[in-house]
Amino acid sequence: MENKEDFKTRLKIEKKRLEELTFKSENKRGLFLGNAFKLGTELVAAVVVGTIIGFILDNWFGTKPVLIIIFFLIGFAAGILNVVRTAKNMQKND
Repeated sequence: MENKEDFKTRLKIEKKRLEELTFKSENKRGLFLGNAFKLGTELVAAVVVGTIIGFILDNWFGTKPVLIIIFFLIGFAAGILNVVRTAKNMQKND
């Protein structure tokens, strides 16, 4: 009879531990998706801002495609640097 009660107790403990592990893995998955979305957004935002600045300056100076291309490339480089910097900070925090 004791073995049966002991087994039930151990089974309850393991079920509780399994539920906690499942909850933690779901939280990590959500955190990973949030970080991936953040990195993608930073890259796209930098490119869009650079392109808009180039477009505005092109219209202002009348040098149509030149400044758009230059600021697009600058925005792309800034976006890559932001993503690398943020990824390093995330890795350091983990």
